[in-house]
Amino acid sequence: MTQNPNLAALSAAGVSVWLDDLSRSLLQSGKLRQLIDTRSVVGVTTNPSTFEHALANGRAYDGQIAELTARGTDIGTAVRTAITDDVRAACDVLRPQWEGSGGVDGRVSIEVDPSLAHDTDATVTQVVELAKIVDRPNVLIKIPATAAGLPAITAALAKGVSVNVTLIFSVQRYRAVMDAYLAGIESALHAGADLSQIHSVASLFVSRVDTEVDKRLEAIGTDEALALRGQTGIANARLAYAAYQQVFEAEPRYAALRAAGARLQRPLWASTGVKNAAYLDTLYVTELVAPNTVSTIPEPTLEAVADHGVVSGDTVTGKAAQAQEVFDRLTAVGIDLHDAFALLEHDGVSKFAASWSRSVQR
Repeated sequence: MTQNPNLAALSAAGVSVWLDDLSRSLLQSGKLRQLIDTRSVVGVTTNPSTFEHALANGRAYDGQIAELTARGTDIGTAVRTAITDDVRAACDVLRPQWEGSGGVDGRVSIEVDPSLAHDTDATVTQVVELAKIVDRPNVLIKIPATAAGLPAITAALAKGVSVNVTLIFSVQRYRAVMDAYLAGIESALHAGADLSQIHSVASLFVSRVDTEVDKRLEAIGTDEALALRGQTGIANARLAYAAYQQVFEAEPRYAALRAAGARLQRPLWASTGVKNAAYLDTLYVTELVAPNTVSTIPEPTLEAVADHGVVSGDTVTGKAAQAQEVFDRLTAVGIDLHDAFALLEHDGVSKFAASWSRSVQR
């Protein structure tokens, strides 16, 4: 099989393509293997919402969950077992990509129970448990970037667990995430860990930002406000990438850790599926092309990029000033970005918690 040229170009530009979905049918049908072979997929991300959808559609899980509950396993544990089995199987499918990339790609992410998002100690406990249950070197444990999640990120990394930090919306919070990463790696170094074996990505959500800010722009309704629709998510991501470059390419703190074997914490673009039909369906992929990044892409968007995505090299580096102009204009028309980002984090945690709750009450 040959790789699609558009997605191959995306990979060649330094973007790792990770599928934003996982289900038992995707594994059993061989579709995941096909996407690896033809769509440049080198990783998989999951979240409570994708697993809720997988559990609710089809009967692939019914037999296993029925068998577990018949043996006295509570439904929450049975669902968790089914999910971790899928993640383990996906890790095995992606093992060649993990080995071939020196551990950078071939990764599969699984999230801690989102109801623990504001409990640091409980999050750390479950991070360690999930890593042991999946028992694969290419798993990433997802921790939300809440205020309580930040010290959990540091603690998990200090224990040598590789982490996907999720639900990042603002550049301010992203800077705190990078600091938490560096603190965790410093602790791991002091404990004598092999830093080259500890990996992390930081997931910045894109389309959800536009959905929220566009709603506020439409409520303002002026020509100046309406002209800014569809620009916030990309501008936010470009400002985040500039912050990443400052920390990981210019500041001495990471340079000292890199000399000891530490890896980059790569920015990851999450929520790349376009939610507004008026926008180009490849917008959040082709406008966020930069070295050392990850794009998590749902299958419909993946196919859109394969069909008509235009990948024309780096579309992020050097655009921080332009992105800041967008933010300045948003503030000028009356958008409270701090409030928007806070609401997005609250809603993100709440939606994932509701999805998990529905999954274990099926």
